[in-house]
Amino acid sequence: MDHLVLTIIAADKPGLVERIAQTIAAQGGNWLDSRMAHMAGEFAGILRVSVPADNRQALVGALEDLSTHGIRVLVGEGSTAQAPASKPIVMTLVGNDRAGIVREITALLSRQGVNLESLSTGVTPAPMSGDLLFNAEALLQVPSSLPLETLQASLETLADDLMVELHHEE
Repeated sequence: MDHLVLTIIAADKPGLVERIAQTIAAQGGNWLDSRMAHMAGEFAGILRVSVPADNRQALVGALEDLSTHGIRVLVGEGSTAQAPASKPIVMTLVGNDRAGIVREITALLSRQGVNLESLSTGVTPAPMSGDLLFNAEALLQVPSSLPLETLQASLETLADDLMVELHHEE
C-alpha cells in the first residue's frame, strides 16, 4: 500500500467532499485521516489516503482531473520515518492580539525542538474592553528531554499578557 497526503482547495459547496471521497474509492483508495475547514467561502482540507501500489497512478490522475470541477489537489508522499522520542502535549494560549504573534510562537517552538502537529487559531473580542484576543490550541510533539515548565516559561516570555497552558495528550 502507498500512502498519499492530499491538500485540497476549492470554492465551498454541497457535495464537494462526496466527490473527493468517490474519486478515492473508485480507484481502490481508503480515506484514513483528514482535517477540513471552511474559510471565507473556500474549502480547505488535508487528508491521508492509502491506495494499492498498482492503483497509485490512476488515483493521482483522477485527483488531478478534479480540476475540471474547480477542485485543486496537491499530492504528496506519506512518510514512514520514525520521529525522535517525544511526548504529545496540548497547548492552549490566550493573549492580546498583535501582528507577528504566530511567527513568534512558532519560532520559539522550533528553537526548542518542538514539532507542531496541528494548530487552530482565532481572534475574538475581549469581554469587557472589546480589544481583540488571540486564541490558539495546538497539538505539539515535545522532546522527552524538554521539561514542560521550561517550555511554558519560554512561551510566557513572549508577552506579559500571554496565558499558556500545557498538558499531556491522553
